[in-house]
Amino acid sequence: MSSEAAAPRPRPLSTAESFLLGGIAACIAVTFSNPAEVAKTRLQLQGELAKAGGVKVYNNVFDVFAKTWRNEGIRGIQRGLPPAYVYQILLNGSRLGFYEPFRQSLNRAVGLSPNGQYGVTSIAAGAASGVIGACLGNPLFLIKARMQAYSPALPVGAQHHYKSSLDALRSLYRAEGPRGLVRGMDAAILRTSMGSSVQLPSYNWTKNQLVSRGILPEHSIWTFLASSSVSGACVLVMMQPADTALTRVYNQPTERLPDGRTVGKLYKNPIDCLLKTLRTEGPMGWYKGSTAHFLRIAPHTIITLTANDVILKFYKKLKHETVA
Repeated sequence: MSSEAAAPRPRPLSTAESFLLGGIAACIAVTFSNPAEVAKTRLQLQGELAKAGGVKVYNNVFDVFAKTWRNEGIRGIQRGLPPAYVYQILLNGSRLGFYEPFRQSLNRAVGLSPNGQYGVTSIAAGAASGVIGACLGNPLFLIKARMQAYSPALPVGAQHHYKSSLDALRSLYRAEGPRGLVRGMDAAILRTSMGSSVQLPSYNWTKNQLVSRGILPEHSIWTFLASSSVSGACVLVMMQPADTALTRVYNQPTERLPDGRTVGKLYKNPIDCLLKTLRTEGPMGWYKGSTAHFLRIAPHTIITLTANDVILKFYKKLKHETVA
């Protein structure tokens, strides 16, 4: 037996550590993906509830980029970035921080190995962690969507002009009270649970297949990129209709009823939005901005999950060296 003491094994990361590291990874990603999010938001609102799609202000995602840059500059291209940072910390911190604890707990609850990858429990854990993030980040996503939709030059949809994120939150609270901060939460839950249900399960499944079949090594950056690309495509397919409904529910004009409640003028809830959109704009109305959504979600998912793996690896190494 060696006289030297065995090197201490690093303890698993806590949920708080995973939450914070996941949030940092998402903030790196949103810096690059936010311009596509601005384009997606404006395309989803263009021709809202208008027969034959209404008058087109923007022809496509690249036209949005060009016209926004020409008329609004970098400020227009990156509208809504400050609240997007906070939202990403809350959403992806929850997605990446709570996913593993939820998955392992669900596996134990049904008598399965905690570390095993099982489709049903993985999807349920992904959806549950996404719902928590959506609820926590709802006010930030709401004002982000409204800020991204605002254009002093080429407006589409209802226009909400805020000086800053804090001004947006104050204005929302003054106008609608606490209810305003949870406006559209049902749509956010629908959107995020659908996206989260496949994001990490598809990423982990792809990564496991690439490694177990000897196609790519476990810690290769190409493994992270390939797994993230598949995950991004799965998220887009699942989430697009709900994402369009969310944007419209968040951005719709509101009115105050005699009983003091503030309600949306166009939609009662996300299902009502999807049905009205289908009746007036056809099924393709659900998929407005899908190209922009892909240009947003593909790099965002790739950078988030790749950065999360890289940051986790670096943090665990640093933590192990500190303990040793």
